[in-house]
Amino acid sequence: MSNITVSSYSMEGCVEWVMHSAHNGREYRIYISVPKGAPPAGGYPVIYALDGDAVFGTLAEAARLQTRKPHGYDPAVIVGIGYPSREPFDMSRRCYDFTTPAPAENLPVRPRGEGWPERGGADDFLDFIQHELKPELTAAYPLHPHRQTVFGHSLGGLLVLHALFSRPELWQNYVAGSPSIWWNQHQVLSTRAAFEAERLRREGTPRLLITIGADELPGMVEDAERLAASLAPLAAKGFHSLLIKFADEGHVSVLPAAISRMLKFALADPVQAGGAI
Repeated sequence: MSNITVSSYSMEGCVEWVMHSAHNGREYRIYISVPKGAPPAGGYPVIYALDGDAVFGTLAEAARLQTRKPHGYDPAVIVGIGYPSREPFDMSRRCYDFTTPAPAENLPVRPRGEGWPERGGADDFLDFIQHELKPELTAAYPLHPHRQTVFGHSLGGLLVLHALFSRPELWQNYVAGSPSIWWNQHQVLSTRAAFEAERLRREGTPRLLITIGADELPGMVEDAERLAASLAPLAAKGFHSLLIKFADEGHVSVLPAAISRMLKFALADPVQAGGAI
């Protein structure tokens, strides 16, 4: 019989921070993957991933593979925002961080009939990212200030849309995976109107990728399609948006496909890619 040595495994080039937010008093686990090679001119692109306990490992490994030279994209720093529980989807924490305030009567009945967790902390969470996390990361690593992306799934996708429509200057690329547009009777769509009326006039227009699995709940697929159709005319104002629907994928199985397409959207040069991002 062969001798076996057992040891713990960790991904090369990855570190973990523990941060306590001054904006909401809550603790976060920040997972960071840093490339081996020197940064490109201007610094590394950076991708922020919500639900870091669920997606960081997949995203960091996908980025490591897809940024190999000579044919890969520029190396990127990957940042996963997670929670002390380390649960893939910490429902109580993510429900607070990813949602805007909503009365119970405006929310659907949950599958087992339990009440909704504390909610409505989206802007405190964005304040934490904008005023605490991003400055610390900028001080620690050479990051490109204009090649920054945020990715969120489900309620995280809702948060991405809320951030885009209320703080479009926070990132250059917004990726909303299977977004929960239904939250609070589709309230996020009202902020989309304000985005078009006022914030879209500013320089440095961001870009949006929406991903959805074709086998997700019909209402979620329809919401994503309707939002994408409503945003299409904004291309005339310089706003680039794209909807990708993945065949035969459900709400969770779609995540690896969405992550792979998100890397292309975030890291590929739109000109060299012939606009096919």
